[in-house]
Amino acid sequence: MTRPTPTEEFMAARDLLLRHRTDLDRAVAEFRWPRLTEFNWALDWFDTLAATRSGTALRIVGADGPDTDRHFSFADLSRRSAQVANWLRSLGVRRGEPLLLMLGNRAEVWETTLAAIKLGAVVIPTYTTATPTELADRLDRGGVRYVVAEAALAGRFTEVTRGTSPRWTPIAVGGPAEGWVPYELSEGADTAFTPDGPTHADDPLFRYFTSGTTSRPKLVEHSHVSYPVGHLSGMYWNGVQPGDVHLNISAPGWAKHAWSSFFVPWNAEATVLALPADRTTPGDILDVLRSREVTTFCAPPTVWRAMATHGLGPRPPALREATAAGEPLEPALIDLVAREWGLPLRDGYGQTETTAQVGNPPGRTPTPGSMGYALPGHRIALIDPETGEHVPDGSPGELCLDLIEPPAGLMSGYVGDEARTARALAGGYFHTGDLALRDAEDGSLTYLARADDMFKSFDHRISPRELEHVLLGDPAVADAAVVPVPHPVGLWIPKAYVVTAPGHAGDAATADRVLTRARTELPPEKRVWLLEFTHRLPRTASGKVRRAELRERKPGTQEYSVDHALPRS
Repeated sequence: MTRPTPTEEFMAARDLLLRHRTDLDRAVAEFRWPRLTEFNWALDWFDTLAATRSGTALRIVGADGPDTDRHFSFADLSRRSAQVANWLRSLGVRRGEPLLLMLGNRAEVWETTLAAIKLGAVVIPTYTTATPTELADRLDRGGVRYVVAEAALAGRFTEVTRGTSPRWTPIAVGGPAEGWVPYELSEGADTAFTPDGPTHADDPLFRYFTSGTTSRPKLVEHSHVSYPVGHLSGMYWNGVQPGDVHLNISAPGWAKHAWSSFFVPWNAEATVLALPADRTTPGDILDVLRSREVTTFCAPPTVWRAMATHGLGPRPPALREATAAGEPLEPALIDLVAREWGLPLRDGYGQTETTAQVGNPPGRTPTPGSMGYALPGHRIALIDPETGEHVPDGSPGELCLDLIEPPAGLMSGYVGDEARTARALAGGYFHTGDLALRDAEDGSLTYLARADDMFKSFDHRISPRELEHVLLGDPAVADAAVVPVPHPVGLWIPKAYVVTAPGHAGDAATADRVLTRARTELPPEKRVWLLEFTHRLPRTASGKVRRAELRERKPGTQEYSVDHALPRS
């Protein structure tokens, strides 16, 4: 019997998930990751779609309504990425060489990423707001040999080199930049691409810097299988089907962009809908959801909260699936979307080091506060961080992936840090560093906190997320984060930083109302002792709160105590 090709193995695994998209139990029971030894997703999968599928692969929202949108077919991007690959090869780009990509949501992001996959180059995506200090770190630790960036950002790289010749080749997109090679020259390259050899499944493909919310960003490496194939779990969780129009709110440079603006929709043969950076206000997003026939939509909770504050309005007519990832959803937000749009807002969980591990899939009504169930291809274990033993249902434990059958989406490791990689993979598990608990009745998982975010107060362990859920349920609160502050008796006590919703003042009366609600809904040992109003919470570009920055802040003039909500001076 003839062995199936890598493309056929990939498609068979994908099709099984599509068949069982609303039957999680059956999908979990029957799904197996394709175990590939050679695979080049851009050549073996995307170019195959380009030869057979005539629909739109990428649609970039224009400034003046649907008629100004730019449309690219699978064939357009296949041909254009071949040109870019040939041109980059002419500049010296070879298999395994790191290329830093620093662009907004423009066609060149998808062209260059596809071209790099075809070449076997290693892509280091970087957000366009990266500072010169961050760039210096990325260029150094990433071993960057080539940079493809917006021409308008060239000056930031000049600050990095400080007048010396760069050790990397700079390529400018969107206009001229002194000393940079114009990307537009790629338009003269051959449209037929021939690879220099096979792509091995474990060859490096991406290197991502993590958010760095509590420490120096880690450099995570993924292979030609871990992201392209691993994102079948994200396709399943998002509920994307062939022919869908999928909108994901994420900036290029973050792993979530590769998740849901690249592999997830194209694994499903769907259209990627992309918003430029200047079209991402809540009003813009709601308008695009209604005017571009979006069927599946994913956004971080911060965006959902902003849309809720703006006013959701009528349900987008074509919208079928609504999901969120990046941090846990509060029940009040899930209830709001269900009430106003009649849609379940489904939470999901993954990391830069993995693809989607846990989620509320289509076909199941999500339990408010739960991040869902283990997704197909993932065996979840909750481990006591101190003893290494499994914890009983209902008890907190570190969320770990059982490596008896490793999921395809697991990282290769942390670049340049073998000790950290070994710790993450110790004992036959991948240790996420996140704490969760499993419900004894339905097996759903609830996120608690990062292990290093949990703290003890008067001998009681406190999960910041539990307190934040209560705070966010108050109409006066648009955003909130809880961190520990020192206390002479209790060691630590919870302090909340609160952003008020429109129409609510950051004053003693509001503080009293919010703290009273928290005191009513939380047990005494978990009360919020201090509250400080702030105009905004410090967040990473991917939407995660920088808790380390909050912990280091000195008390401001708008800090109130739990006793009488009076300003502390």
